[in-house]
Amino acid sequence: MGYALVTGASRGIGAALAAALAADGRDLILTARGADDLERLRQQLLRPGRRIECVPADLSRPAGAGELLDQVGARGWEVDLLINNAGLGSGGEFDRLGLERELEEVQVNVAAAVALTHGVLAEMRRREHGAIVQVASTAAFQPVPYMATYAATKAFLLHFSLALWAEARAAGIHVMALCPGPTQTNFFAAAGIPARRGQTPQQVAALALRGLKARRPIVVCGGANRMLAASVRWLPRAAAARSAGWVMRNWQQGRL
Repeated sequence: MGYALVTGASRGIGAALAAALAADGRDLILTARGADDLERLRQQLLRPGRRIECVPADLSRPAGAGELLDQVGARGWEVDLLINNAGLGSGGEFDRLGLERELEEVQVNVAAAVALTHGVLAEMRRREHGAIVQVASTAAFQPVPYMATYAATKAFLLHFSLALWAEARAAGIHVMALCPGPTQTNFFAAAGIPARRGQTPQQVAALALRGLKARRPIVVCGGANRMLAASVRWLPRAAAARSAGWVMRNWQQGRL
């Protein structure tokens, strides 16, 4: 069995996924921007006979994903599970947000995920074995005003993941979209949005591994989130956008 490569592994859902995979006996390649945070996590998870490697990488740089793949390849590490978890978000009226940050979201959430997926998929196909998880969001199921870029990137990941699931399943490769709702991480603070209660990263990670073992194409975390994701199918797109905008506006103003 090869390595599981987890991006955005230093904290939140990424760290919880790494811990769950380590507990399941998987060897890991952990990557994120901060080398110190990665090493701390590595020391926490390391056990005799377990291989856990740290490769700091900045996926907000256009060259970041390629450099990460080059380092993994140069060391001869075979990746049979890729988890594209690294992600950025922002909240507010789009034209009032900094363009640099919005473009950085697209780079990390979309371009880096596409590059890493492309980089490992050919070898998985050659071996007729492997799995890829794209960490999307419940925001992927409808437009979300006041988080327009973030929701659009997650919609891309959801559709990208399902398309690859259909393409690669006959070759023995499983692709899954993981769609958490609000989760107890630092995501909201980093995005400049008031925090909401939600599932713990550990709960999300447990659902992800269960879905992987069951070879499910989509895992939406939590019963209420599954109902929400299903319900928007029956709404006109404009109505879904208005509804999500009402929720987000009141949430950001502290009314919800």
